[in-house]
Amino acid sequence: MKTLKKIILILLIVLAIPLIIALFVPNESTSEGQVIINKPKQEVFDYIKYVKNQDNFGVWQLSDTEMKTTSKGTDGTVGFKYSWDSKKLGKGAQVITKIVEGVRMESDMFFYDFDDTPSKAHFTVEEQSPDKTLVKWGVSWTTPYPWNLMSLFYNMDKDFEKGLEKLKEILE
Repeated sequence: MKTLKKIILILLIVLAIPLIIALFVPNESTSEGQVIINKPKQEVFDYIKYVKNQDNFGVWQLSDTEMKTTSKGTDGTVGFKYSWDSKKLGKGAQVITKIVEGVRMESDMFFYDFDDTPSKAHFTVEEQSPDKTLVKWGVSWTTPYPWNLMSLFYNMDKDFEKGLEKLKEILE
């Protein structure tokens, strides 16, 4: 009986440690990548403001060639909705929420298999010279306790950077 009590106590401690650690991990997370593209700022912005163009450079879109997509509205304008259904990536949608012409495009990302709280995605462009543009692509999200512990083990910065390198190849 003492052995069983010790085993149960050890299991409880092993389970409690991650839950205690999660109390100190932020619920808010952000990932972002950036790249310099040797093209004028407006030309780069005119490409990235269209959500469907992400099919050409987005790491996730390129990872599932069988993904089914639908869209509503006019791409490149506020309110445009792009939805996906993928065995590999789940179901979700991206909705353009704000465009600052020539500067920034913001969107809400919904991952229906997890929850209905949107992640906030963005693209920004900054002129470095007339033919050089700094592009930033990122997302921020909230993860509820205790799942916020997973943010210690997963970072999407490299995914964004890989996608931006592909974008650079396309535009240059």
